[in-house]
Amino acid sequence: MAATYLDRILVAHREAAAADRRSLDALIEKAMAEEEPPRGFRAALAATQGMAVISEVKRRSPSKGALAPDLDPAELARAYAAGGASCLSVLTDADFFGGSPADLQRARAAVDLPVIRKDFTVSAHDVVDARLMGADAVLLIVAALDDRELQDFHDLAVELGLDALVETHDEPEVERALAVGAVLVGVNQRDLVTFEVDQRRALSVAAAIPAEVVSVAESGIGEPADLLPLAAVGYKAALIGESLVRSGDPTAAVAAMRAATLA
Repeated sequence: MAATYLDRILVAHREAAAADRRSLDALIEKAMAEEEPPRGFRAALAATQGMAVISEVKRRSPSKGALAPDLDPAELARAYAAGGASCLSVLTDADFFGGSPADLQRARAAVDLPVIRKDFTVSAHDVVDARLMGADAVLLIVAALDDRELQDFHDLAVELGLDALVETHDEPEVERALAVGAVLVGVNQRDLVTFEVDQRRALSVAAAIPAEVVSVAESGIGEPADLLPLAAVGYKAALIGESLVRSGDPTAAVAAMRAATLA
């Protein structure tokens, strides 16, 4: 069977993690000494009236290729903020998405919004690096982690003051997310094996997420009308990347998304 996108990405990240000889204890000590506290990613979403928008800084993807390879992270972040985004998501994977920690740092420095490091977290070092590069939240993909990793990385994120967006694809994965204490759960409508999008996925999984958990719909959101059924079943936020990056006017695109569930 041919390797999937996810297989290839995870192999690359796990190989890099295995070669990382930095002292984890020293990294954690350095992260705990950071003077600026995280901005509160989950709190920003929970406080937003209507459906919050997490706007993504994304240069390219494995399935679609180049989206906006020459984007200016700071300029795009300011445009998103002007449109009413509650938070930012920044791709930091270089090999598959063309991102970098510098993209995150430039975007975050340009605005006051909380920022999640969007990457494939496969080690404790990855979690600490998110804090050290200035992220306010880290992504944990249930499909990429075993139960021990998921628990350990979630606990470490909490210890460091980071919010953890625990990404799921179906009801069993939601159960695994809740079992580690997740209070911020995403449902990705993109199948990470085929990279195909199923816009019914988030709707079908919504009932498995308790009301007290901040739920985030991810992928496949191309226009404001796509948010209406998601809001109706309880989603508090949507993470939107490709359609905003390609919109030509990201401020207006975010504003339109925000307006959709405020009417």
